[in-house]
Amino acid sequence: MSRPMFKSIFSEEMYHYLDHMVATGHKEVSFCKHLRLFDRFCTENEILQPVFNSQHAMKWIQRKENEASTTHYSRINGIKQFLIYLCRKGYEIFVTRDVCFKQTDFQPYIYAEDEIARYFHAVDTYESARNRKDSIQLPILFRLLYCCGTRINETLGIRKQDVDLEDGIIKLFETKNNNERYIVLNEEMAGLMCQYAQKCFYLLDEKDYIFTKSNGSRLDGEALYERHRLFLQKARIPYIGGGRGPRLHDWRHTFSVQSFKQMVDSGLDMYVALPILSSYLGHKTIYATERYVRLTMSLYPYIEDRFKDKVNKVFGEVDKHEIH
Repeated sequence: MSRPMFKSIFSEEMYHYLDHMVATGHKEVSFCKHLRLFDRFCTENEILQPVFNSQHAMKWIQRKENEASTTHYSRINGIKQFLIYLCRKGYEIFVTRDVCFKQTDFQPYIYAEDEIARYFHAVDTYESARNRKDSIQLPILFRLLYCCGTRINETLGIRKQDVDLEDGIIKLFETKNNNERYIVLNEEMAGLMCQYAQKCFYLLDEKDYIFTKSNGSRLDGEALYERHRLFLQKARIPYIGGGRGPRLHDWRHTFSVQSFKQMVDSGLDMYVALPILSSYLGHKTIYATERYVRLTMSLYPYIEDRFKDKVNKVFGEVDKHEIH
């Protein structure tokens, strides 16, 4: 596995830290995302000496604009052990306090059919002078987010060796909670992936990421978010802001709602549809899938009429105004 290129004053210690965590039985990928964010923070704030003082810490723990509470919680608490590691090695380090988890109260944005058509027209007609590969890779990347419900980071973490073109299967390794899983592409998506592979895969080694920047390195979430905002604008979909989207992650919400509705419409009982969707999404338990079920019911009253009693029996009663 190729490691990220750290550039800050703590870059060498970041590599040593990864070696240490792997040697103690952890997966390296579990720490790379947080280290990349911290490395960028140190570089952007011109920390040129191996010191992380209280002023640095106060700026680091500040919640960013449009940053979800779950993301904030993960970012801050995820780097705390690295700060402790540096402190034990003798560096002058201010170890940040824990950030308490706060349940978000946002309502996921579910794209309407006409919005989906306009959005993907913007994606398919996009050309970039900065990265000529974008016109080829973004149509397939965004379709994975929407058609397969994959998370952003696990999509960007797909390597050439993870793609089975013959059977139309992709294995996701860089997943939340290290819950590795497979996604099965339908006939149309499998065809698009084969077309993409014919254009790009011959340039890649087996362990290379399939979605890249112009320099060949792994495409990152921030760059993708910039494209997302542009596509929203071109598709005439208002951006609300304040963490209320439409966010990139809302493609996963849209997929989940539409998938549950499709299974119910096909005649599947909720008790059958729920674990299928939960497993496909990579949730640890069906309780993590509850909000998608309730959101689907709130959007489609006829589904609520059929399954409200069953949902309440499994999860307990919840006022629909409290759904998030």
